[in-house]
Amino acid sequence: MRNARALACPASLKGVLSARDAAAALAEGLRSWAEVDELPVADGGDGTLDALHAALGGEWRDTLVPDAFGRSRVARWLELPSGVGVVESAEAIPLDQTRLDPLTASSRGLGELIRAVGRPRELLICLGGTANVDGGAGLLEVLDDLPAPTRVACDVDVLLVDAARLFSAQKGASSADAAELEARLVAMPEIAPYAELPGAGAAGGLGAALASLGAELLPGAPLVLDLVGFDATRYDLVVTGEGTVDRTTLRGKAPGEVARRCAAVGVRCIVFGGRVAGDLPELETIPLSGDPTRATNDLVVLGRFLREAKAE
Repeated sequence: MRNARALACPASLKGVLSARDAAAALAEGLRSWAEVDELPVADGGDGTLDALHAALGGEWRDTLVPDAFGRSRVARWLELPSGVGVVESAEAIPLDQTRLDPLTASSRGLGELIRAVGRPRELLICLGGTANVDGGAGLLEVLDDLPAPTRVACDVDVLLVDAARLFSAQKGASSADAAELEARLVAMPEIAPYAELPGAGAAGGLGAALASLGAELLPGAPLVLDLVGFDATRYDLVVTGEGTVDRTTLRGKAPGEVARRCAAVGVRCIVFGGRVAGDLPELETIPLSGDPTRATNDLVVLGRFLREAKAE
């Protein structure tokens, strides 16, 4: 009788474990009873470069750029073996909990990072996890055009105004700030024709700005899963998850897309969360302890525990 086959394919536990480290810990536990493959996943937000590098390889490059507040930082980008250049917005202008000021945060650093890539065969820009809500105004100060045919992996599929209405609070905006930011976004003529595109509001409105330069906006999780070669049909059990599992997990997050694809081919999928919030009947969920210091051990223990799940 053949051994059970399992796939460890978590997204990152933001601020706690990278997707690659989470996959390794989970796989350690799963290997106590199954043949295991590791496939870190992402949705276009922070951690996408690491997930792509883990699956596809490539050469890391770096360049010095200003962050959202003009401070110098080293930002990585990835040159894939296929010649595709990949940049991640969170590498240049990350959300920094020590400074939350969306009224002044600029996307200029991402523009400089894109310019530093040169002229690849194709460009993939991964959007999410940024400090700005500037509608790409800073980026558009730097870029008049894109250096290659460009696809954009958006971590959310929201419209432009939602950059202010739904997401500015987590970047430090008060209610009054959110109203001001929304007014700024809708007053930008260069991105107005793209305001209703799904993904236009990703990364503080950078989706709309990049669309105005000719980029194609795409849902990030399906795009990344396709790129890394996700195929649930090879496995008896797939285990995915992230730091917080809630209704947003089903709205474009990588674990939600993993679960959807597993359901479509009849493969059991278990979704862990450091915290699981709300009623999620569409998912088979398992909460971890919620203690960041225990995250690695929690995942090892979960992998071992799931020996029982294969028989249920």
